[in-house]
Amino acid sequence: MDRPAWAPPGIDISVPSVSRIYDYYLGGSHNFEVDREAARRAMEFLPGLPKISQANRAFMRRAVRHAVDRGITQFLDIGSGIPTFGNVHEIARAATEEARVVYVDHDPVAVAHSRAVLDGDDRTGVLAADLRKGAQLLETPEVRQLLDLQRPVALLLVAVLHFLEDEDEPQRAVAELRDALAPGSLVVVTHASYEGIPLPEEQAGGAVGVYRNIRNPLVMRTREEIARFFEGYDMVEPGLVSMPLWRPDTPAEQEDPYAFSGFAGVGRKA
Repeated sequence: MDRPAWAPPGIDISVPSVSRIYDYYLGGSHNFEVDREAARRAMEFLPGLPKISQANRAFMRRAVRHAVDRGITQFLDIGSGIPTFGNVHEIARAATEEARVVYVDHDPVAVAHSRAVLDGDDRTGVLAADLRKGAQLLETPEVRQLLDLQRPVALLLVAVLHFLEDEDEPQRAVAELRDALAPGSLVVVTHASYEGIPLPEEQAGGAVGVYRNIRNPLVMRTREEIARFFEGYDMVEPGLVSMPLWRPDTPAEQEDPYAFSGFAGVGRKA
């Protein structure tokens, strides 16, 4: 298998990666045949995965604009994946030149490619770190140099918490980050769920099985379970809803039925 120039040395390009699969759903070019095979297998069970991914990105962009409208110019994007068009720094900067963004991922391809794309941009940082070690992550030079944690930060946890199993204690990790952030900070979350998927749960479960087989379990949680990630935050209207229903730019009834899979919400730390 040929190794493209953007793939960092030392990574096993014969193993599928969640961030490269997601890049494929979004129509990106930073994925290998092994990722495309896994994505196509998942789409055999859940053909709307690209639509779900697009709805996810569209929500993220609206949430970033909301943060800027609230006067927030600092963004910490954990589980940021591979930069594609319309990423956080582009959306935030279109609204304010002041925007500073730290992208965090534990996938070496996502980190290496992000660094290549953002090379020379002194208002963005890229960090290889794990959400499960939230307090340590905030102590890193990348975060300390770019973000002032005494001022509000928008913490993005978009399509990442569903890759943490309960034994990883995702709620503890989110609470650690919340406690370290200044009042007025926002948390932005999307999470997969069987609720809202326009298919029987047994069929959608086949796609979940594909992720389990590539050793990246996709944990489907209920709306009630997802709401617990917002403990200690005041929910921003309209609360925890399907992605197209969170402050839509266009009428939600125009959306593909698959876009309503899972939940999205924004919380504000008092």
